[in-house]
Amino acid sequence: MALDAEQGKIMLQLITSRYEDRHWRKKIEKTLSLPQSGVGDERQQQMFVYLKLNLKAYKSRRADPDDWILGGYATKEVIDRAKFQPHLVGQGITAEDVAFLGIDPGPEIDEAWWEEMLVAWFGAPEEEEEPEPASAEETASSETTAESYPART
Repeated sequence: MALDAEQGKIMLQLITSRYEDRHWRKKIEKTLSLPQSGVGDERQQQMFVYLKLNLKAYKSRRADPDDWILGGYATKEVIDRAKFQPHLVGQGITAEDVAFLGIDPGPEIDEAWWEEMLVAWFGAPEEEEEPEPASAEETASSETTAESYPART
């Protein structure tokens, strides 16, 4: 299960509007570290990948965790480039698709929403099906097989 279109929009707004707030910076970095498959809408997934690639800091060591350029002019430039040149974000992306970037989603989007978003990103764990009890015929045939081929000692 991935984020629906509304959750995806709010997540992108959160990343592009609250990057200056130190309280949200670590959460935004965590979000950028998540796999792109968690975003359900194809256009929003392209926007997420664009932000993920363009906000990633250069690293000289491959084993180090990803670093992100959040805050300041560089982040604003990446967001503005997406808004004013949407063709750079992805094929088929229009100015209307990226118009909401940089707009704060509102005060109702808080840490509780962020944690719910993470759960939706990865989906609820699927319930494992109970193994059906073996039928009497299967049990009898396995016992017959065991008698036919005794264990070696």
